[in-house]
Amino acid sequence: MEKTALDIDKKIYTINVYSENIAGLLNKITNIFTRRQLNIETLSVSASSIEGIHKYTITTVTDEATVDKVTRQMEKIIDVLQAHYYLDDEIIYQEIALYKVPTDELLNGPGIEQLVRKHNARIMEVNRTFTVIELTGHPEDTEALYAELSEIGLYQFVRSGRIAITKSPVERLSNFLANIKKIADKRND
Repeated sequence: MEKTALDIDKKIYTINVYSENIAGLLNKITNIFTRRQLNIETLSVSASSIEGIHKYTITTVTDEATVDKVTRQMEKIIDVLQAHYYLDDEIIYQEIALYKVPTDELLNGPGIEQLVRKHNARIMEVNRTFTVIELTGHPEDTEALYAELSEIGLYQFVRSGRIAITKSPVERLSNFLANIKKIADKRND
């Protein structure tokens, strides 16, 4: 299948959205993607390094003009403090995957054990019925182990959303909040 000029411009972008933990915010964010007919590839939400602030990490495949518009629309949501987008070379990222395989396969030969070592995975649980393997890495790492385990026998597979931090020494949000504090302090003087 031939790629069009639009497909060539598409890349995976990681968007970080910062807000207080507000009910209904995720719905507002996903509506922005829906209106633009963009798929959310992965989504992860957790507390950030700043107390009281949560960080949404979203990945999507699109072009820069579209991701810029989406990010600016998210910043217009009253509960969003800031939103930024990054390419893979601007961040450090990982995801985690869990694989459930038959324990018999682990015990009846070196196949699964060799795969665990080859992929630097770890065995989390072993019982009579199944064994759970964990792998932390990039999507191509988790998909490679998935492909190999599928050939041996795989009961279940699940992969988390991307978690990411910027290569910058501080979060952009820290500078933003510091500037807001300065403005508030000046008003109080």
